[in-house]
Amino acid sequence: MFYIVEVEDYVRVEPKLFGLKTSDAVAKQLQETYFDYHDKEIGEVIGVISVLEVGDGIIIPGDGAAYYNSRFKLIVWKPELQELAFGIVNEITNFGAFMNLGVMRGMIHISQTMDDYVSFSTTNTLLGKDSKKVLKRGDACLARVVALSYKGDNPKIGLTMRQPGLGKLDWIKEEKKKVLASMKKVAKPKSGDKK
Repeated sequence: MFYIVEVEDYVRVEPKLFGLKTSDAVAKQLQETYFDYHDKEIGEVIGVISVLEVGDGIIIPGDGAAYYNSRFKLIVWKPELQELAFGIVNEITNFGAFMNLGVMRGMIHISQTMDDYVSFSTTNTLLGKDSKKVLKRGDACLARVVALSYKGDNPKIGLTMRQPGLGKLDWIKEEKKKVLASMKKVAKPKSGDKK
């Protein structure tokens, strides 16, 4: 989910920014500090929206920088369990697929790609034994977040496509056509039935 988060913190402004107006220096420092930044509590920072307030600065002896108590808004993405996620498969491995979610990558274990026995093919695709479904790099998919791990520097996101309405978008469209066709068959009156 995307969120707008308001943060109050001391911003350490490096001496190289001292020539700028204080609010501009704080804004520039925030852009550098929060570039590619992730926090377990707030999520993956996408960008700094605005600086709301900059207080008086303080200098700590032995540190050439200035610290300004500031309030600012960030836009973040924080994955949530059971959240639906759209993405593009950007890597296939012998144990599953990695999906680019825009902000982060999620992993779909081979057993979670489809309701079928799945094997890794020599053409770098995942192939369903009975369904003959193929998952390859560049496929657009809809998945559900089923696991989150915050060990290490970046969170790990576990995904599944083994639920109704999930999977490669082409599979979802095909399934929808089948359901509509079967509904039409049931709805057709038989010859001889009264209307």
